Amino acid sequence: MTTHLALLRGINVSGHNMIKMEALKSCLEAVGFKNVVTYIQSGNVFIDSEEENGPKVGFLIKQGIFKVFGHEVPIIIINKSDLQACFTNNEFLKEKDADTKKLYVAFISANLRPDSINDLRISQFKPDEARIDDNRIFIKYAVGAGKTRFDQKYIEKKLNVSATIRNWNTVTQLLKMYEER
Repeated sequence: MTTHLALLRGINVSGHNMIKMEALKSCLEAVGFKNVVTYIQSGNVFIDSEEENGPKVGFLIKQGIFKVFGHEVPIIIINKSDLQACFTNNEFLKEKDADTKKLYVAFISANLRPDSINDLRISQFKPDEARIDDNRIFIKYAVGAGKTRFDQKYIEKKLNVSATIRNWNTVTQLLKMYEER
């Protein structure tokens, strides 16, 4: 069995794509996944599967959600090493007096080129900052995620990918949960 972490984008946000976590758990168990555990209402789901291929697992989850709830939900599958890399590769954590309340990670559906940062035109969003690391973008918001135009929709449009963003507290908790499995 392989443990996967599915990050669902755009559920339970502002009254859109509402899915109760208990109903989501039942849906994914019906698809055939084992040990389904959700974390908060924003769509973080651990599952165990015989299937090792992350994109295939994401497709099965997406199909199950559409069949049961009728929602078209982008899903990004990450593994434990993806979360661990958030801690080892995030340059913003190494800054003196790093404020983790302003740190976020955008998980991307594909690996990015290091020069993809140019495509994002992050300079338009100063003083917000971003760094690309494979299938992650580390973000440091100057004021906060709610007061910027540098969001998941912008990232998806500029890079032609699916993306979902999690705050640093959530990333920390998800790694802790992964380690406890």
